[in-house]
Amino acid sequence: MSDPEFSLYAIPQHGVLAEQWHTRLTELNIRVDYRQVDQLNARFLRLNPQLCLLVDELGLWLAANGMKMQPAWHEETHRLKRASLKTEMIARACQIGKTVHILDATAGLGHDALLLASMGANVTMLERHPILFSLLQSALQQALQHPFLASIAQRISLIQADASEYLRTLSDEQFDVIYLDPMFPTRDANQKQEKKQAQVKKQMQLLHLLLPEDGVMDLGDQLLPLAQGKATRVVVKRPKHAVFLNHQQPQHQWQGEACRFDAYF
Repeated sequence: MSDPEFSLYAIPQHGVLAEQWHTRLTELNIRVDYRQVDQLNARFLRLNPQLCLLVDELGLWLAANGMKMQPAWHEETHRLKRASLKTEMIARACQIGKTVHILDATAGLGHDALLLASMGANVTMLERHPILFSLLQSALQQALQHPFLASIAQRISLIQADASEYLRTLSDEQFDVIYLDPMFPTRDANQKQEKKQAQVKKQMQLLHLLLPEDGVMDLGDQLLPLAQGKATRVVVKRPKHAVFLNHQQPQHQWQGEACRFDAYF
């Protein structure tokens, strides 16, 4: 079965940017059908419900079913400005202050990497899916032009790679911490299906369309043993009631209201 084709839409005003993204996406072996349209508004999104890509002055977007999303790192600035070891469990779990270089092997939308970089760490993000990688590229590009985020973004690097393959080729202890936040099915610690929330976040709805559980979603069980051989500390983010990754009990946990951080060292 051939890879799906993505429509890429932009208004004429953003045609140059769209052509640049068309070239980048094609280089990533994404089949792209680029079209200029008169407007990219709510009505257009309703009339074009299929999974597609948009380009405007804010960069690249993923859209479907009347919604659109991008990593939107600029919306994290308020949290970043007040972040501290006291307020952020992830910072305590990753030992920010002692930690110099973190590998975020499952970058997702990059929000955790951005937070860790804002607190002084150098962060390398891995993302294997070419569309999600492209969205992160766009976010990083936008952040480097942002008055507050630019200095933070300079401490972030992005690599398109399969995490399992990358970890296998990694030299021992090249990173102080390997951070894992794999996407997960909605199951609790007893493997029973949880009740759906009234409204799943827009970003997650679109990500689950892009990365369905029965398709290319990586649940990450194989990553933990690989990571443990490559860093002195591995930190795993999990939903509060989820089973341990790879069914392996951590040495320490930090528990929050909705999620927890499991540390292996």
